[in-house]
Amino acid sequence: MKKSLILFALFTTLGLQAISAQEAKWIFYPGEFEIWAAKKISQQRTERNQPHPTMWRLDAPFGQIGFRKQMSLAKPEQASIWVDGRYTIETSITGHLFDFDPLNFTLPAGEYEFVVLVENFNGLPSILFKSESYVSDETWFTDSHSRDYIQASSAHFTDPAFPPSTYALETEAIQCTVLESSPTHMLVDFGKNTFGFPILHGAKGDGKIMVYYGESKEEALAEKLAETWDVVTIDRAKAENDTLDTKAFRYIQIVKDPSVTVEGISALYEYLPVEYRGSFTSSDELINRIYDVSMYTFHLTARECHLDGIKRDRWPWSGDALQSYLMNFYTFFDEDVNKRTLWGLRGHEPFKTHINFILDYSFYWIIGVYYHYIYTADAEFVKRIYPRMVGTMDFCIGRLNENGMVQGKSGDWVFVDWAPISKDGELSFQQLLLIQSLKTMKECADIVGDKATSDKMQQLYDEKFAQFDDAFWSDKFNAFIHTRVNGEPTDEITRYTNMFAILFDAVSDQRKQIIKESVILNNDILPITTPYMKFYELAALCEIGEHAQVLSFVKDYWGDMLNLGATTFWETFDPTESGEKHYEMYGRPFGKSLCHAWGANPVYLFGRYFMGVYPTAPGYKEYTIAPALGGLKWMKGSVPTPQGDIKVEMTQKKITVTTVGTGGTLKFKSKNTPKTNLGTIVKGDDNEYTLKLDRAGATYEVTYK
Repeated sequence: MKKSLILFALFTTLGLQAISAQEAKWIFYPGEFEIWAAKKISQQRTERNQPHPTMWRLDAPFGQIGFRKQMSLAKPEQASIWVDGRYTIETSITGHLFDFDPLNFTLPAGEYEFVVLVENFNGLPSILFKSESYVSDETWFTDSHSRDYIQASSAHFTDPAFPPSTYALETEAIQCTVLESSPTHMLVDFGKNTFGFPILHGAKGDGKIMVYYGESKEEALAEKLAETWDVVTIDRAKAENDTLDTKAFRYIQIVKDPSVTVEGISALYEYLPVEYRGSFTSSDELINRIYDVSMYTFHLTARECHLDGIKRDRWPWSGDALQSYLMNFYTFFDEDVNKRTLWGLRGHEPFKTHINFILDYSFYWIIGVYYHYIYTADAEFVKRIYPRMVGTMDFCIGRLNENGMVQGKSGDWVFVDWAPISKDGELSFQQLLLIQSLKTMKECADIVGDKATSDKMQQLYDEKFAQFDDAFWSDKFNAFIHTRVNGEPTDEITRYTNMFAILFDAVSDQRKQIIKESVILNNDILPITTPYMKFYELAALCEIGEHAQVLSFVKDYWGDMLNLGATTFWETFDPTESGEKHYEMYGRPFGKSLCHAWGANPVYLFGRYFMGVYPTAPGYKEYTIAPALGGLKWMKGSVPTPQGDIKVEMTQKKITVTTVGTGGTLKFKSKNTPKTNLGTIVKGDDNEYTLKLDRAGATYEVTYK
């Protein structure tokens, strides 16, 4: 047997000795670290100095976990163990271990099961184990005291002093500029929207300090009308520093009692440590600024989990997160934040309500798992989370109405978008999300080898797709109608289903062109005004070749926010508004988030549709590059992949691509016969050409016209 196969067998055969050089890892029940992280961040929301618990069930890690390992020792062996929680240890041949040193105890010789039972209801039950022959790793079994024996999970924790429950983001000191100051008042500016721990310096005296936070100066000055503020009580004669809980802010106003003095204020910027692997620059300086601010906006909202916004909710929302997964793959390619978000959003069984209480969001969650897989090829993650995918889909199917269609029921929030559209009856948009989720479930069932579920999902997909097309396509309107009420189609036409049908490739090329003219480019159809659904509309426009229109819109929409002084991009934006109206939302004067994940979507648009890079097989084993200038004179950038960064540069006469792997394909158009330094260009229809990129790490240069 070859050496590589021997190693593979040793690592994957449970019960055999681990290789002694392998590093011990903190291990835990699958998904529990991620649920712990989601719980931690979801509990941090406050509004006007009051805690704001989530509106849905927020799961905590299981409090009791068993860890088990089959051991085979020819002679006794010394071992050490570190445990996060109360615990007991036993073996199947000696029973419980009593009066032992956990950092130096003896494993008996023989064949037996080694068991660690851990209890921790305030943190995350986990263990780190080391001996000469064995270490804690994913070959151990774990259970939640439900006889559900499954292989343990680990992360990047190997230090005995730092179990997973000590996980925290990085911090960096940042300073501010004092704009106003008086004996009882101070207004400071940190220069741009940020997030972290405010620090009051040299506070002493006897009284109160009011700390008002603002993403805008107006909000900080509005005092108790601001979305977030703190009350700090001081009772000491000696000046000390006070570090407050994390907040989002650009401006901070301090208002204090005359009996209290404060020397100043700074902050610890808190951030997820990631590498900026994705990049984009072009001939248009405004587009470059939009890209850079989008990148910063997205980084602020990518934390323990993907958040919606850093000021108000600070929660993972499944609809927002789906876009964040994709943006992540064109910026940082940090797989862990995606996985923490997916596990955290789903939580434990039983699954009794839609994710975030929103009907759409359960479907987005299922689809998100497959998006993660197609970019990373992480089949192990799919296998781990697959049982909860099945539970989610079973719940959704169990709530179909008497016509076998998705329809909002009591307790469901039928969202779609913040728009004046009908939410009654059978929405075609929800049916399309169901269809795409069934397709996703079939793909994931194939990955894990669940043929019965794969066949069932394929059958349901075929049935629901035919039903969807028959019920909602209108030859009269040349579009999918928005809804049916009491089984009767309405005349309402919206963009949502029609653009998603293009993105999900759920219609023929001929019908895409019909939808393009009748809906996508039809100004009489209700416009989309939120960056949330603009994410999909702009993507759909690129899918049908309207890059120039997309570029123009991005410059106007995101450019206008920059013109208003935005340092991060907003939850929503209406260019017809003025003054403080820009900050209003939800009936509150400063309710709008001015740093929102979906506002960062240009980082996805430019990587996916202008540089044109996307995987066509899991983990970029195969991929396509279809660059489009869309009116730019030139552009260049990089797109991260598991194998390295793909680099693309394009002018009006030349395309330069540096590859990863051997499975790439370059697609482009040229009026004249193009030339290449490597490979053979193949001509297709309508001035379309392809070039196989079959050399890893090679630089291909194509001249075209």
